[in-house]
Amino acid sequence: MNHFAWASARTISEAAVAASTTVADAMTASPDAAGRGTTSIVKAGGIDLLDLLKENLLAPGTVVSLKEIPGLDAIVEENSGGLRIGSMVTLAKLGDHPVVQQRYPAVFDAVRNSASPQIRNVATLGGNLLQRPRCWYFRAAEHHCLRKGGGHCFAISGENQYHAIFDNRSCAIVHPSTAATALVAIGATVELTNAEGAVRRVLLEDFFVPPDKDIQRENDLEPQEILTAILLPPLSASLRMAHLKQGEKDSFDWPLADVAVVLDLDQEGGCKRAVIVLGAAAPVPYRAKAAEAALAGRRIDENVAKEAANAALHGATPLTKNAYKLPLFETLVRRAILKAAVRP
Repeated sequence: MNHFAWASARTISEAAVAASTTVADAMTASPDAAGRGTTSIVKAGGIDLLDLLKENLLAPGTVVSLKEIPGLDAIVEENSGGLRIGSMVTLAKLGDHPVVQQRYPAVFDAVRNSASPQIRNVATLGGNLLQRPRCWYFRAAEHHCLRKGGGHCFAISGENQYHAIFDNRSCAIVHPSTAATALVAIGATVELTNAEGAVRRVLLEDFFVPPDKDIQRENDLEPQEILTAILLPPLSASLRMAHLKQGEKDSFDWPLADVAVVLDLDQEGGCKRAVIVLGAAAPVPYRAKAAEAALAGRRIDENVAKEAANAALHGATPLTKNAYKLPLFETLVRRAILKAAVRP
């Protein structure tokens, strides 16, 4: 690990000014690029940042902590009925919040089943959404893959058992955030603030960047811009939701597959609208739109859920070692639909 300076920002503007580059841009900078050792990046909980530093994948001149900025660690109920979650709110705090449990059970389940208790007490929601891929080729300094500015995705023909089954032709990573799966499903928005105090709000689904748009980054965060909050929308009483995750073992592993389902049901139990999002399936949280269409206008039962689960796999292109994800996702989608459809 290289030496770096440490600074604690006291305001959002101060942190944004100090954020001279994003982590993605810093990682693709040429080793002999001018000023590489003088770049500044921001730190939230630091879980992913510390890994990148230890793996010699990142060598900033300064690390700027966001911990001392007032308000970033607050959860606030808004007059509209939505919820404003500061980017520095820890996963543990979010998972203990009664409003999250009551109104947004899919988010509650996703957060409570992320990482270990020790990590959840340090990791922040903002950092969780902005963490970089966990692909072992990306994480190995000796593999100069496409996402790090190289010319080859080693996973496509290599050890790809944990990699993408959708949109995996150029880069086979899966998005590492379990929370993102549920947040995309409920229509969450991210709030981004720049050094001048200008605020930009982007639907989380649109904030994530697929490889065909930019092979070297996973999101639309800009230099001198801070993710300040995640905004959860007010939800109607007719909405039902569920999140399910499957790992290799029942512990803190990243999921082999996870699924979030949100259903808008009428009085007779018919599905007016459905959102189905697959995590650990593609480079960004993946909307299974064929499965959503299979539920629209229908009363949900076991057969309808099974039909939608089959539709969720349309267009999948599994790699040499991850075809097992197909029946796994099919099962999770079917179960999540049936779980969400049950009236409390």
